[in-house]
Amino acid sequence: MIDSLLIAFTQLFLTVLFLYKWVIIISALLSWVQPDPHNPIVQMLYRLTEPAYAFVRRLIPTTFGGMDMAPLILIFSIIFIETFFVNLLR
Repeated sequence: MIDSLLIAFTQLFLTVLFLYKWVIIISALLSWVQPDPHNPIVQMLYRLTEPAYAFVRRLIPTTFGGMDMAPLILIFSIIFIETFFVNLLR
């Protein structure tokens, strides 16, 4: 029973990571076109991603050649965490 509960929580965690990965991708793509900052969807994406970007920027210099690599670093980190948890369950 505890095994099933652990698997369910891990699956929920992996689903949240999957969705957050897509939020980061959408936010990064929107940053290239400079959308209206007063749009509620843009504001929500900013509120969801900017704290994570700020955390990564504090730890690692993320600007290379004028491009911010914080979204890419976050996506690779999420892929690493997903792979770790999937292998942990095996």
